[in-house]
Amino acid sequence: MRAFEARPDFRPDQPRSGRGCLVTFLAAVVTVFVLIAVFGLGAWFSLDGPGPLGHRSTIILRKGAGVSEMGAELQRAHVVGSSTLFKVAAEMSGADRKLKAGEYNFPAHVALGEVIRKMAAGEVVRHFVTVPEGWTSAQAVAVLRANPALSGALATPPEGSLLPDTYEFTRGDSRADLIAKMQAARDSVLADLWAHRKPGLPFNTPEQAVILASIVEKETATQSERLKIAGVFVNRLKKGMKLESDPTIVYGITKGEVLGHGIRASEKASATPYNTYVITGLPPTPICNPGRAALAAVTNPEDTDALFFVANGSGGSSFAATQAQHDKNVAAWRQIEAQRKAAQTPFPPPGHPNGPIAPNTAVPAPRH
Repeated sequence: MRAFEARPDFRPDQPRSGRGCLVTFLAAVVTVFVLIAVFGLGAWFSLDGPGPLGHRSTIILRKGAGVSEMGAELQRAHVVGSSTLFKVAAEMSGADRKLKAGEYNFPAHVALGEVIRKMAAGEVVRHFVTVPEGWTSAQAVAVLRANPALSGALATPPEGSLLPDTYEFTRGDSRADLIAKMQAARDSVLADLWAHRKPGLPFNTPEQAVILASIVEKETATQSERLKIAGVFVNRLKKGMKLESDPTIVYGITKGEVLGHGIRASEKASATPYNTYVITGLPPTPICNPGRAALAAVTNPEDTDALFFVANGSGGSSFAATQAQHDKNVAAWRQIEAQRKAAQTPFPPPGHPNGPIAPNTAVPAPRH
């Protein structure tokens, strides 16, 4: 038998043939597709199944986060079982380009598909803050500063520049932006009311209307009386009479904080720029933030001949066109006060706009 003879052109380190490279490449491609299919099918079949979250949870996803970061955060919080499956499922559904960061509330065992749907729809947690009628700007700012869901510093806006209402925001929103929203809402309401105001009003600017509306707001919590009380103050302004409103005394002393006692004779006589028992006409600024109803009342007040009003003991007021009738109404209210004091039944409750004047004062109780 002939001995084996090596080919002179053969080298052990010679590169493989083109066919061998192609086989290797195709094998790698098939492996990648198999992996994608496995993960894809896993994600697909996990869309509607119960997730690993054991209890309802609120998750905050950083603004600017991408799909991978979102998935990792959701996995850490046990909202999803796999960040990779979350990413693959989002990409397969086309939702990956729609996912929105923010604050989300997920129920226990939320399905992967529901997580992706909520995030694609941007169904973030909605927060609300309410500024009641009659609050000062300082009170509104204090509430916003204390809310941890809001961000940023906040200066106190001018008195009367906010529209009392309930406002919606999302976590991370700016406090300054929310105040600007309140101011824009007030400007819009005021502009509309001013454009349709009753002719012949004894003030010339929308800002003056806000000042008077703030006094009306603090004078009564009774919706049905706002228009008539506004009419009383309009009548007094037209006649050059002092407004003589108790809440203006309080604002001149405390800037809207609780006085802590009934108005004393010395306080009623105090010469502050806001004390309408001392000054003639309107104070220099509003004394609170009036609501829509108070603004509407002063721009379209009730036609009345009344010049006075005083508490009537039932939460409302007694109105009078003459000093003599007003004095009778005052006497009736004094009698009610005495009876309640004797019975030790405080009424109206502290803070009520028709609350009694302190017993150590020698001045009449009415606000007029």
